[in-house]
Amino acid sequence: MDQPLGGFGGNALHDSFHRMIERSRAEPPASLEQRLDRLARLRGLLKDNETRFEQAISADFGHRCSVETMIAETLSLLGDIKHTSKHVKGWMAPRKVATQPQFWPGKNRLIPQPLGVVGIIAPWNYPLQLTIAPAIGALAAGNRVMIKPSELSPAFSALLQETVAAKFDPTEMIVTGIDDGVAEAFAKLPFDHLMFTGSTRVGRIVAAEAGKNLTPVTLELGGKSPTIIDRSADLDEVAPRIAYAKLMNAGQTCIAPDYVLAPRDKVEALAGKIRDAMQRMFGADPANTDYTSIVADRHYARLKGLVDDAAARGARLLQPAPADDAAWQSRRKFPPTVVLGATPEMKIMQEEIFGPLLPILGYDDPADPIAFINGRDRPLALYWFGTDEAARDEVLQRTVSGGVTINDCLVHFAQVNQPMGGVGASGTGAYHGEWGFNTFTQLKPVFYRSPYNRFADLYPPYGGKIARLAKVLRWMS
Repeated sequence: MDQPLGGFGGNALHDSFHRMIERSRAEPPASLEQRLDRLARLRGLLKDNETRFEQAISADFGHRCSVETMIAETLSLLGDIKHTSKHVKGWMAPRKVATQPQFWPGKNRLIPQPLGVVGIIAPWNYPLQLTIAPAIGALAAGNRVMIKPSELSPAFSALLQETVAAKFDPTEMIVTGIDDGVAEAFAKLPFDHLMFTGSTRVGRIVAAEAGKNLTPVTLELGGKSPTIIDRSADLDEVAPRIAYAKLMNAGQTCIAPDYVLAPRDKVEALAGKIRDAMQRMFGADPANTDYTSIVADRHYARLKGLVDDAAARGARLLQPAPADDAAWQSRRKFPPTVVLGATPEMKIMQEEIFGPLLPILGYDDPADPIAFINGRDRPLALYWFGTDEAARDEVLQRTVSGGVTINDCLVHFAQVNQPMGGVGASGTGAYHGEWGFNTFTQLKPVFYRSPYNRFADLYPPYGGKIARLAKVLRWMS
């Protein structure tokens, strides 16, 4: 392949994009065989370079547990490709749509059609998963794909650029560089669809730039995903599930439980059990290789600022060591921290945490968590623990979120037959499985007129025939 590596300045970016556009307009839509071939090459790319991706991602973080990369990224993607390859033939087929009787014996069909060129702006927290998963849907839908990785993942980005170039023609799929010029110019390109995964703040910027070209966008953002502990919940079951979900990737997960709402008289017990579960899983030694580092010094400093602000405002911290402990800070590993006594005025309750900090707030009335959640931006995820089905259904009916897992956390993301997406400030649009295929597809409605349809009876000159026909149409409507 002759795809350029390394530098990817403004001219190269625009040239590559316009070559893709020209090919997408000049050539017939990708056949089933072409789509399956592209998915197979993508699968080979992942399998051939699995260890290299683990090492590159770990290097970008300072340390990233390889098991977490395998579970949350590689294995998930391989399963997604297998599922998509199995079903793409059916997804591509024209879809029957009911036809109103007055148009019989004509028929309606929806014809899935590739959009053209899809842009993907990827984040740093799960760089492989959140880059390749949307690419799977875009390729399956017959599109060409341009990827802009995160500037916080330089080792991964270079490896992805190299491996994609080895497997794909640059008019099929290409990975840009990560310098500032590319980052600024990418969202300004007139893509046929643009997908962005990242913060709400940057998502607004991306949407504004895309809007100048009327480019449709899918935004996978973040926010403060709540966890509700119902009075019927078993705290011994709850604690390890929350602890694992919060500390996976050191909390640098867009759907991580951001804060917990628990019955006031259970807060102390729950906090202690979560702290103990965190220590059982990850210990109290920053050298523990199962525990991932914070991606950058400025992110570590931001988390420390949240903790310091909470403590200054009266919160109590449960942590194995303070954040400025040299052994932890030198490895950029933030001590797992349970925050008691958090209040809405604290910074930790006003912005997405994106780290291993877990505020636990008490409530008195079962309706309080619903009111608390509905008084804030729509979350990307919501978690509920308990056995009271009426209380569970009340929360499901009265709150709006991107997705929900009941009696666990994170797991709804792994359901390939369910859409993954946000709502409101946490995002717009969805992907995964057939939902991803549809996101990157124009489902074109087509009506096939029958030679036996009496449309000609509607043509002028009007006379008695129109009255008779109108009477029939009213009866059928």
